Amino acid sequence: MRLLELSQGYARVAAKLRPEYLNFNGMVFGGIIMSLADQAFAYATNSVITPNVASQFNIHFIAGATSGDELIAECRVVRTGRRVCISEMTVTNQDGKLIAKATGTTIPLV
Repeated sequence: MRLLELSQGYARVAAKLRPEYLNFNGMVFGGIIMSLADQAFAYATNSVITPNVASQFNIHFIAGATSGDELIAECRVVRTGRRVCISEMTVTNQDGKLIAKATGTTIPLV
């Protein structure tokens, strides 16, 4: 995974999918897609509240991806409060096709 962009409350990361990421159906394991979204989530939320820890993460898989695809995950912090930080993530492929949508909540550790 590589960081493409980072600003206050926003992050974009990418990963090129490899053959060993495929399940028995020839599609990328959902955990790989979720990990990419989580990486963007961590970068974006730590840009506004640090240290923090995730308390909730929910993902909807929309379409499959396969070896050779490049996935891009973007995270936007939509609300930062004293007790929680709420974010939205999207994962797309190199053609802009929506692969997954996610939401997450973090809580500050201090």
